[in-house]
Amino acid sequence: MCAAVAGSLLAVQAIAQNYPAKPIRFVVPFAPGGGTDIIGRIVAQQLNEELRQPVVVDNRAGAGSALGAEIVTKAPADGYTLLFGNISLAFNQALYASLPYDAVRDFSPVTLTSVQPNIVVIYPGLPAQTIAEFAALARAKPGQLTYGSAGIGSGTHLSAELLAQSLKISLLHVPYRGTGPALTDTIGGQVQMMVSTIAPALPLVKSGRLRALGVTSAKRSAATPDIPTLMEAGVAGYDYSTWYGILAPAQTPRAIIELLHRKTLAGLAREDAKRKLEAQGVDTITNTPAEFHAYLKAETRKWIDVVRTAGIPQQ
Repeated sequence: MCAAVAGSLLAVQAIAQNYPAKPIRFVVPFAPGGGTDIIGRIVAQQLNEELRQPVVVDNRAGAGSALGAEIVTKAPADGYTLLFGNISLAFNQALYASLPYDAVRDFSPVTLTSVQPNIVVIYPGLPAQTIAEFAALARAKPGQLTYGSAGIGSGTHLSAELLAQSLKISLLHVPYRGTGPALTDTIGGQVQMMVSTIAPALPLVKSGRLRALGVTSAKRSAATPDIPTLMEAGVAGYDYSTWYGILAPAQTPRAIIELLHRKTLAGLAREDAKRKLEAQGVDTITNTPAEFHAYLKAETRKWIDVVRTAGIPQQ
């Protein structure tokens, strides 16, 4: 038995030393052309150049990213199948009663790659110039002010629920089939508020068709340096950004995880990578595998609490 264990360890070491010896499958659990796909392809290209092996993007959309995530958890733990995941990994643990994997247990995180702050916008006809004034309006009309989202369980939905819970106000949720239609109805006043990604909302703010009340991240966004964070505006502890990161199947050899971590950081440090990500309204951010694991665990607990408090039924 000892000989077998020793042989197994030697085999793992040999795989790690020769890694990567063939193309890497880079699963993006969303359809081509969307935000996660665009960002994932930028990251994949940097890994391609650093590893000197093809990093092939494989779009596997479905079940709010759960389909692609499941594919990766069932792949061999040899570093040749990776997931480009985002915050939906934490959302899904809260939204689905039964998943074929556990986001914290069944992945070996490599690193966060980027975060995308969001922005709170309101119909400019509302008599509110700040988030405090908006909260006062909502308290005067509990359950009557509405907010739009890209659909039930989307980031635009859950981030707004977190905001309502943080402000201790009651708002009425109006789900749409995408961010675009929700923003259009916020412009027209059919709904009064939305938490949107910055890229589609910022031109509307600049033209005066929407009013910005704050960005959702812990620090100001480079894309909107003049707009305060919600925490600066008085919403204690509110921190929400769409995050993205690389994960491998659980039990992937540590040497491979560490190599992927080093190469990813080197790729993201390139000026062309930073420029391309900034063009998407995304800030580059990295951490260690252990830090990413702890972050994923904390995010999962956070969104389970938000979903339960909001009374959102599990699917």
